[in-house]
Amino acid sequence: MKDYLEIGQIVNTHGLKGYIKVVPFTDSINRFEELTKIYIQYKKELIEFKIEKVKYLKKLVTLKLIGINDINEAEKYKNSYIFIKREDAKKLDEDTYFIADLIGLNVYDEKDKLIGKLNDIYNTGSNDIYVVNSDNGKQILFPALKSVIKQIDVKNGKIIVDVNGGIYN
Repeated sequence: MKDYLEIGQIVNTHGLKGYIKVVPFTDSINRFEELTKIYIQYKKELIEFKIEKVKYLKKLVTLKLIGINDINEAEKYKNSYIFIKREDAKKLDEDTYFIADLIGLNVYDEKDKLIGKLNDIYNTGSNDIYVVNSDNGKQILFPALKSVIKQIDVKNGKIIVDVNGGIYN
């Protein structure tokens, strides 16, 4: 399992005093208020920043970080990703998982035949879509519904699906 979890992406600056605009990747946008520090991935390195202030702007989060005091300093982090340590993450309910723990898992049908690897997860609003890349280069989309996703076993790196629920590209 990864030690850090991606929780957002810096998409722009906000104002002249060093605020950054973040697209959150969390289920709860208010999650940022509970954090005291974040890590920005900059030039393949994670840099720790303490959070000074959190504000909301429609579906975006604006953050004022200690050490970023003007627009020029904030600008250099544009398009960077924001992470937190796994230990700072919220505890998940049963049968819920961090996306980082699912990406790369092998996906099997109910007869234990390998379909491919989970490559990505998209949120459609009503449910997530699991994107599976098969060995023959095809992409299969599975809605994250209990009727389709039969079992997730992160420990053993395995997801079992009902193949009849997939969309084949």
